Amino acid sequence: MTIRPILLWPDPRLSQVCTPAEDDVSVLIDDMFETMYAAPGRGLAAPQLGVMQRIFVMDELWKTGTPTPMVFINPEITAVSNELITNQEGCLSIPGVLLDIARPLEVTLGWTDLDGAVRSQTFGGFAAACVQHELDHLNGKTTFDRLSPAMRSEKLAEYAS
Repeated sequence: MTIRPILLWPDPRLSQVCTPAEDDVSVLIDDMFETMYAAPGRGLAAPQLGVMQRIFVMDELWKTGTPTPMVFINPEITAVSNELITNQEGCLSIPGVLLDIARPLEVTLGWTDLDGAVRSQTFGGFAAACVQHELDHLNGKTTFDRLSPAMRSEKLAEYAS
């Protein structure tokens, strides 16, 4: 396993939509977990490592409890709740910046796991925010893209200084 460098905003690859993953990605997945834990983060998307494939990893509880590593290959949201919740989100590609982001409180996600099994699960609370954040990366979006134009300008100015 290798700790890989994490791309930092405004690297243009962070704004690209990823292509479906089709190859054997087991080495990449191992490196993604190694990199995520070392960062230390709770989620990491392949494009943050410059790999433009629809893959992300997540371990929402490892900092506070029992590790629960999950691998998401070609994930897609299949349902969202109408209720929104605002959470403070950080991003490994935008270090030192915490932003208030409103997202659906619950989402149902479909994906393929590392063994090739098709999976589906409903996520709520922090886990819902995490999967949506990582899925945004696969769609070429960062937390800056979730802000109003005025707030985006303000936060970009803070980040640049």
